[in-house]
Amino acid sequence: MTWSEMQPLLTQGTYDTLYMVLWSALVTVVGGLPLGVLLVLTDKGGLLQNTVVNKVIGVIVNIGRSLPFIILLIALIPFTTWVVGTFIGPTAMIVPLAVGAIPFFARLVETAIREVDHGLVEAVQSMGGSVPTIVRKVLLPQALPSLVSGVTTTLIVLIGYSAMAGAVGGEGLGSKAVTYGFQRFDNQFMLITVALLIVIVTVIQLIGDLTVRLLARRGRTAS
Repeated sequence: MTWSEMQPLLTQGTYDTLYMVLWSALVTVVGGLPLGVLLVLTDKGGLLQNTVVNKVIGVIVNIGRSLPFIILLIALIPFTTWVVGTFIGPTAMIVPLAVGAIPFFARLVETAIREVDHGLVEAVQSMGGSVPTIVRKVLLPQALPSLVSGVTTTLIVLIGYSAMAGAVGGEGLGSKAVTYGFQRFDNQFMLITVALLIVIVTVIQLIGDLTVRLLARRGRTAS
């Protein structure tokens, strides 16, 4: 395959991959952030201590994390079809990608929130701060660098998921690699798609690391 033939395929594959990853990442943050916060708040000694709620959320998150993505992808076909109207294409793949990543991100959020100095929480509590105020004014701002690091890690995981999703009708670079690289024995095309995925991962990691450093520096300056 010549470069002129490869270029439109690679361009479309890259666009589809970024489309799936970025939209599913947005849904993942919206769904995983409150779950992670609740895991901390409802834990023993938490501001909203509730053993039953904590155990239920923990079990759901653990089950979601333990399922291999390819199995989850197939199991969610009826749900994906109900939500989107189809189970193939980049838009349809956003559903299983987000469902698979939300439990993963929730645990990262939980870890980040637990790293916040409990003394700051007690100080706001002593001034009459409510739980929502503590979450918005203390927990999330203090954990922001770790949360950004978690988002970066989740984005990279989603890129790997999207490559698998592409192999079963999700489009993207994974689909292009299988269809035009593997099935047609075009090693050059396969290597180029792999290189593009590596570039995307590297760029996301660099942006994430830079953002974390800037936030950490700003935090030291503010203190």
